[in-house]
Amino acid sequence: MDLHRRREVWRLCSRQRIVSVLALVLACCFLSAFASAQDWVKTGTSLGIAKVRLAVPDFKPSSGDSQNTAMLKAFNDTLWNDLDVSGIVELVSKSFYPLQVPGQPTDVNFISWNAPPPDAGMLAFGNLGVNAGRLTVQGWLYDVKNTQSPLVLGKQYADDAPSEAAARVMAHKFADEIIFRLGGGIPGIAETQVYFVSDRSGHKEIWGMDYDGANQHQITHLGTISLSPRVSPDGSRVAFSSLTKTGWEIMMYSIDLNRMVSFPRFGGGTNLSPAWSGDGVKLAFSSSRSGAPEIFVSDSSGANGKRLTDSKGPDVSPTWNRKTNAQIAFVSGRTGLPQIYTMGIDGTNQQRMTDQGYAVSPNWSPNGQFLTFAWVRKYGPGDPGASDIYLMDIASKQWVQLTHDGGRNDFPSWSPDGRHIVFQSNRSGGLQIWSMLADGSHPQQLTFSGHNSQPNWSWK
Repeated sequence: MDLHRRREVWRLCSRQRIVSVLALVLACCFLSAFASAQDWVKTGTSLGIAKVRLAVPDFKPSSGDSQNTAMLKAFNDTLWNDLDVSGIVELVSKSFYPLQVPGQPTDVNFISWNAPPPDAGMLAFGNLGVNAGRLTVQGWLYDVKNTQSPLVLGKQYADDAPSEAAARVMAHKFADEIIFRLGGGIPGIAETQVYFVSDRSGHKEIWGMDYDGANQHQITHLGTISLSPRVSPDGSRVAFSSLTKTGWEIMMYSIDLNRMVSFPRFGGGTNLSPAWSGDGVKLAFSSSRSGAPEIFVSDSSGANGKRLTDSKGPDVSPTWNRKTNAQIAFVSGRTGLPQIYTMGIDGTNQQRMTDQGYAVSPNWSPNGQFLTFAWVRKYGPGDPGASDIYLMDIASKQWVQLTHDGGRNDFPSWSPDGRHIVFQSNRSGGLQIWSMLADGSHPQQLTFSGHNSQPNWSWK
């Protein structure tokens, strides 16, 4: 959606005539030129964990089966990528590896790995093979600086249906084990999912994919416009907004049952932007049932709805503090252009967080300390600004800019480990889904077909 359309949506919204709610969301820009500010973000999002220098040679075949080649490539590529984007390790370039790489613990030559040129602190290695129709992977993580007691991790995985998909799953599992041990005991994200909106089927439907962009698949088949998917904390349901015959309604899809499930139609007004509480018990959403769009809260079943805001301008796009379940951030146009606000879950203590421009799409970090959002800090005729992703510390309101000179960036969503952010951007031409580390580094494009937007990262 272009900038002109977004402005029109906001104008209609303020006149109490919403056409497309989450089209409301626009963006941000500026600063973080100071290294100290960037260091603060790295400390906040990476929890001060020093990166480990890790060598990851390709796993070796453990059998002569013809299927090994394709599955070894899938496994090795996936494991390398998972560790590369983890934010907690520094991968040693394969050009520094010795000629003989290990497939078993007895193959490890400690001096060749812990001395220059690899100078590795840790070594992840193993083997993969198909035997009698069964795929087996053995993997080890060694502290190669500790020659007396090097074993940090040893795992074995097996699957009776050998396939590249099964090899990818095993690589994800092994990567998560490594990340958990080297990253301060925080679970990895290699097995998480991202939900998003895509028009590649001819309609805007809800889609899902692995965190790294693999296994993209259509979830809803409603043949209308569906927006703002939000997955429940337990991963069992996806709430979203959809244009029905009676208007915009909150809809619910069961991942467990693989079908739509009943959810109350609120009737009257436009109902949009559902957001789950951290315990999965409540839903916050925007509704214009009483006139202008306001923030409401209900049980996750849709019952016991309660209005939280009552302002002159539209209030939309709520997001919960998933750590405390005691605060909600949202977007309000009560002072003119949309700005980010926070409030208690009973609607009290409403505070403005952004001080200028056009700020939308708030999303709360898993630790409850940060908000990420889209901000156009310079907005208006003759005063062009960029739509970028920003990060703000809630307590101090200190902020840094995460994206720079990369098109229009919007709809940020945190990974469950708090180290990554997924977002939409048109930096590559069309509107696509990207991910990056939470300090703005290591951007990666995840989708390439059609127009893809409004990503939401699963909670686990």
